[in-house]
Amino acid sequence: MKSEQNPVKKLQLFDTYRRGIYPFYPISDEVVSIYICGPTVYNYAHIGNLRNYVFVDVLKRVLRINDYTVQDVMNITDVGHLSSDADSGEDKMQIGARQQQRCAWEIAKYFETAFLDDLTALEVSHAGVVCRATEHIDEQISYIVQLEAKGFTYQTPDGIYFDTQMLDSYGYIARLNIAGQQGGKRVDLGHKRHLTDFALWKFSVTKDDTKERQMQWSSPWGTGFPGWHIECSAMSEKYLGPRFDIHVGGEDHISVHHANEIAQCEARYGEQPASFWMHGRFLQLDGEKLSKSGKSLRLLDLVNRGYEPLDFRYLLLTSHYRSHLNFSIKALNSAARALKRLRTMLATWPSFGEINVGYKNSFVGLVNHDLKMPQALAVLWQVTKSGLSNADKKATIYFFDKILGLSLSQQVAVKEYPQAIIDLANNRDEARKNQRWQQSDAIRKELSDLGYLIVDGKSGYKIKRI
Repeated sequence: MKSEQNPVKKLQLFDTYRRGIYPFYPISDEVVSIYICGPTVYNYAHIGNLRNYVFVDVLKRVLRINDYTVQDVMNITDVGHLSSDADSGEDKMQIGARQQQRCAWEIAKYFETAFLDDLTALEVSHAGVVCRATEHIDEQISYIVQLEAKGFTYQTPDGIYFDTQMLDSYGYIARLNIAGQQGGKRVDLGHKRHLTDFALWKFSVTKDDTKERQMQWSSPWGTGFPGWHIECSAMSEKYLGPRFDIHVGGEDHISVHHANEIAQCEARYGEQPASFWMHGRFLQLDGEKLSKSGKSLRLLDLVNRGYEPLDFRYLLLTSHYRSHLNFSIKALNSAARALKRLRTMLATWPSFGEINVGYKNSFVGLVNHDLKMPQALAVLWQVTKSGLSNADKKATIYFFDKILGLSLSQQVAVKEYPQAIIDLANNRDEARKNQRWQQSDAIRKELSDLGYLIVDGKSGYKIKRI
């Protein structure tokens, strides 16, 4: 039984719903069920999005180290996510389709593939089940019918809505002050009864919105499309049942999306769906949240600057998943140097050593206390400086890498600088030699913006990462 395992290995996780760290006991002794809030595939995922999936990957690796089998499901939102959490505005898929000058079905598949490719590059294992909202319309309609039968819905000219005032517990996960929200904000409720009510089904054509939709389906209430929140309730139930172990997502899901998921499940079954709710914090760029529509940076942008995807993964491991992390080229350079140094050491050490039990227990004890990855990384570097034989150091660090996911057992060729950077530096050097100072300065600035510094010397120039 898991309750009898070594105290050093006892797994504890933070539950957003209860606001604390608690011992983890799965519903099943051997299998842990996880539902992962996946992306809305109307644009490329940025590195802030990807941070959350690296956190989930670490969680799954820690569960496996504790001898659990992981049953994980991730949704793909390819319909129903409106541009406003207030259930107004246009579906993000339609906006993306217009911007890309393709149909919504095409961009959904295209951006889903790009997202999954990014996960692969970051050594993030794909979920056992990847389910799309558009492929589970019947399940969503059935779920809404059940909510309607229990009296939790009402119809307006633009759709079917969930009446949040029917639940005293609504918004508890976010500690929402419902009375304060209702009385303290001047908002246009439209046809909604209450500020926090949300759409379960939206009609395709209304008096206020006559735009033709690319994605629509027949339903008992008329032609339309599902709201954003119902897909997760319907699909998690289909693949994991009404109750499962862990629900994960980003911190932006807490106050609206996950509050609404919980409400739907409580209305239908009388209890919330997950034993633990876990949320990753934002990655920030210059102190500001990254977003697909605003300030953004893709993994490909980092690769084009000469970094490996695993340089970025290493950087993410230096911060706890419940702490905000400010992204900078300086921090990424430090991560890249650390990973390169580690690989260089491992390449020179002999194999066939033994895992050191003391360091193993220290490492596992830290990751089992709500995924303390920065402290666990510190243990790794302690091992490199320890009096262990190099063979034992290597075996111990390879064990750590089962959780770190840095592919340390694979000898990865590391390019010092990408060819595009070398070409720019050569062009700049030629401009300088020919006294084209304005061109030389412009190229130097371009290189600086890409994270590289040119240092001139008597024997030529050198390239350095900033």
